[in-house]
Amino acid sequence: MAPNPNSHLGFTLLFLIFFFIAATSVSDADDRPTVYEILPEFGLPSGLLPDSVTNYTLQDDGTFFVGLEKACYIQFEYLVYYEEEITGKLSYGSISDLKGIQVQRFFFWFDVDEIKVDLPPNDNIYFQVGIINKKLDVDQFKTVHSCRKGLGSCRNWLKEDVLEQLPAPFDEVQMLITE
Repeated sequence: MAPNPNSHLGFTLLFLIFFFIAATSVSDADDRPTVYEILPEFGLPSGLLPDSVTNYTLQDDGTFFVGLEKACYIQFEYLVYYEEEITGKLSYGSISDLKGIQVQRFFFWFDVDEIKVDLPPNDNIYFQVGIINKKLDVDQFKTVHSCRKGLGSCRNWLKEDVLEQLPAPFDEVQMLITE
């Protein structure tokens, strides 16, 4: 039986359609803004999330999902813990229904429920932790920070920072004589 020339044409056409769809989906993914570009569009600083974001989704209603390489810590004014998956609802000037971010205060960890900025934006950002609304300086969130893999690495960083601020030790202490 002789090969049908139309079958090769059909196969070629099918291959071209598949190739076009694949190329379009790759270019769409490349054209999509990063999560760090989206946050400022909503009036929020880009440094709210660590540099280890691997993927994200943002729905039309503002609900979002952010995936990180792994759970990690960043030392801001307070130590912040980021879970591997972060979800919430993004609207202009705020992130509500937040899950996946915790802040350490003293020896306790608290869930951050909401993050807000003043409108119009100024120098403050607010972390809602339960019924407490903590005002922080927004400058510490303007740049994207590297994530530290463990709590110990943040404590060492903090310890080194504190040790640099301590005065130099005395080699000799004069004795005070009293009678």
